[in-house]
Amino acid sequence: MDLRQLHYFVVVAREGNFTRAADLLHMAQPPLSRQIQALEDELGVQLLLRKHRPVRLTDAGRVFYEQALQILARVEQMKEATRRVGLDQRRVLSIGFVGSTLYADVPPLVRQLRKHDPDLEIQLVELTSVQQVDALNEGRIDVGIGRIPHNDPNVMGIVLREERLAVAIPVNSRLAAVDGPVKVSDLHGERLVVYPQSPRPSFADQVLGVFQANGVRPGEVHEVREIQAALGLVAAEVGVCVIPVSARQMRQDIRYRLLEGERAVSPIILNHRVNDDSRYLGLIKQLLQKMYDEKPAWLGNDG
Repeated sequence: MDLRQLHYFVVVAREGNFTRAADLLHMAQPPLSRQIQALEDELGVQLLLRKHRPVRLTDAGRVFYEQALQILARVEQMKEATRRVGLDQRRVLSIGFVGSTLYADVPPLVRQLRKHDPDLEIQLVELTSVQQVDALNEGRIDVGIGRIPHNDPNVMGIVLREERLAVAIPVNSRLAAVDGPVKVSDLHGERLVVYPQSPRPSFADQVLGVFQANGVRPGEVHEVREIQAALGLVAAEVGVCVIPVSARQMRQDIRYRLLEGERAVSPIILNHRVNDDSRYLGLIKQLLQKMYDEKPAWLGNDG
C-alpha cells in the first residue's frame, strides 16, 4: 500500500464513478481499477460496491476512506511545514503528550507559547510516556509531557507537579450516595476499570500501585485502551475507575469523588533530551511555572 493508492481510492470514493475518477487522475480506467483491486487484495476486504451506480462504499470502505483522508491531509501538512522550515519561514516545536494532560496542562501551555512566539509552528503528538522517551531519542519530538517515570540516561524527566486522583463511580453505586473524598480502603473488592491496556508500564500500573501501597485488593480488573472507554464502562456499571482529577469534566452521567490514601497522586513529568539548552525548553519551564503559580481551577486542588 502506498500514498498513491490512497489518493486513487479517495478520488474514486468521492466521485462514485471510475471513469470520472480516471479522467481527474489523468489515467486510463483499467489501471485505476487494478490499483483499487490491489488495495482490496492487500487488505483482504471489499472497499467498493462496483455494481451500484454510483459506486458505493462498503462499511469497511467508509472506515478506510475516513482514515485515508486523515493520512493524506497529514502528509500535506508535513510537506508544508517542512518547506516552511527549509525556507527559514517558521520554526517547529514538537511536543509529545499523554491524552490525559489535554484536560489541564497542555492547552494553556500551547496558548502561551503561541502568544510569546506567533511564528512558532507547534506540532502536538499524542504518545504514551514510554513512547515519548523513544521519540526523544529518535529526534521525533523536542519535549514530552507524560506521567510515568523512566530510567533512560539520555532523557531527563522533571516532575512538574503531583496531580490528585479521583474515582469515577456509577451513579447507582453505594459509593455515589456519599459526598467528599473516598479512601482507597473503601474500594476494597470493588470491580476496577483501568487504562491504558498497553503499552506498559502505564497509568494503569500507577493505579494498581496505589491499591498495593494501601494494602487494598480490588475485585475483578477490566483493562481498556483509553479513558473514554473506561468511563463508558463506569456509566454502564461495570466498575469504578481511578482518573486524574482534571479529567472529571469528561462525562456527566457518573459521580466523581476525590481519592485519599498513600500515593493517591499521579505526577506530570516534563521529558527532554539531556543537555538540551534550547531557548524553547527554558520558555516552556517558565510558562509552566507561571501557570502553576496562578493556581488555575484545573489544578484540581479542591478538598
